Amino acid sequence: MSDVNNQIDETVKASDVVLFMKGTKDMPQCGFSSRVAGVLNYMGVDYTDVNVLADEGVRQGIKDYSDWPTIPQLYVKGEFVGGCDIITEMVLSSELDTMFADNGVAFDKDAADKIREANG
Repeated sequence: MSDVNNQIDETVKASDVVLFMKGTKDMPQCGFSSRVAGVLNYMGVDYTDVNVLADEGVRQGIKDYSDWPTIPQLYVKGEFVGGCDIITEMVLSSELDTMFADNGVAFDKDAADKIREANG
């Protein structure tokens, strides 16, 4: 494994929820990253954000690590979940709630319900 791959692997496994994104959870730098960070922030999920714009090696490395071509990328308990479209679908279908609950990740169920009501 390369150093970047090792770094990514350690990061993914160090926290229950990790979002590789453009920018940070407080200041996203693209619309897709903003949407996923916004959902996680609104739902009160405690997650680690990794700004891929700060390190070109990580920016390419995460794509290789997951074999997924786009950013953002969400990981829960070390497992790749998906990008913006998949996360959006999972929120609207309650699948993300189930995944968080099954993995012991705390989140605000009322906030998740409000997202669904607003988009229903």
